[in-house]
Amino acid sequence: MKQLLLLVISISLCYNVYAQETTYQTKENIPYFNETLNQSDDYISERCVLDVYYPNNMKSFATIVWFHGGGIQAGHKEIPEALKNKGVAVVAVNYRLHPKVSAPAYIEDAAASVAWVFNNIEQYGGDASLIFLSGHSAGGYLASMVGMDKRWLNKHAIDANTIAGLIPFSGHTITHFTVRKERGIEGTQPIIDDLAPLYHVRVDAPPLLLITGDRELELLGRYEENAYMMRMMKVAGHNDTRIMELDGYDHGMTEPAFPLLLKEVERIVKRHGNRF
Repeated sequence: MKQLLLLVISISLCYNVYAQETTYQTKENIPYFNETLNQSDDYISERCVLDVYYPNNMKSFATIVWFHGGGIQAGHKEIPEALKNKGVAVVAVNYRLHPKVSAPAYIEDAAASVAWVFNNIEQYGGDASLIFLSGHSAGGYLASMVGMDKRWLNKHAIDANTIAGLIPFSGHTITHFTVRKERGIEGTQPIIDDLAPLYHVRVDAPPLLLITGDRELELLGRYEENAYMMRMMKVAGHNDTRIMELDGYDHGMTEPAFPLLLKEVERIVKRHGNRF
C-alpha cells in the first residue's frame, strides 16, 4: 500500500511539473495575405493580421481559430483568457469591417486567415488536421460561413471538410444583419441566401456544435435560427450536429460557452486518437 501511495504521488508530481513547464508564446500582427496584396491596400495591411498564441514545448496540439464579434462593424482580435493555458493554440483574427468594405470581403478575409493557419501552424508545432473554427456573434457567423460554404477555402486550395470542427457562439445562420443593411434590407427581415450558413447545409460538413444564449434573452431569433440550422443539418443526413442553449444567459454568453468549446475540442481530438 505504501509503495502504491508513493507511485500515485510520483505521478501527480510529474504531472504538476509538466503543467508548470508548459509555457506559451504569442506572435502578434502576422499578415495573412501575401506581401503584394498587403502593399497594395493600406486597409488590408492594417486589418488583415492575426496573433498566434501557442504552447512552445508541445507538439501536435489542436488550434482554435477565434473570430471576434462586433456586428462586422466593430471589434478587434483577442486571445480569450478562458482559452489560455489549456494545451491548445489560439489564433485571433482581425478582418475588414463595414462600411469600409462590403460582403463578401470580410468572409474572404476569414477564409484567408484560416488558410494561413492550415499552411503555417505546423511550424509552431501544431497539427493541421486539428484546426477548429469558433467566434462570438459576427465571429460565429464568419466561422460558419468559412466552414459550411466550401468556395471560400477552395480559393486557397483547401477543402473545408478538413476543418476538425465548427463551434460558433450565437452566430447568425441566416444572412447576417450587416449584409442586409448593405442591401437596404431591414434587420427584422430574415433572408437566407448564399451568404447564409443555412443555405449550405450538407451531409459531409465538419462536426458542428451551435451554442447560443437563452432563447428569451438572445438577440431577436438567434436561438431559433440556430435551432433551424441544427434541424436542417440532421435532415440533410449530418450525424454530428448539436445545439446547446445556455439558460439564463443573453447574447453575451461567452463565459459559460468557453468550457463547452474546449470540451468539444477534446472530444474530437480524442476521436482522432490524439492526447488533449
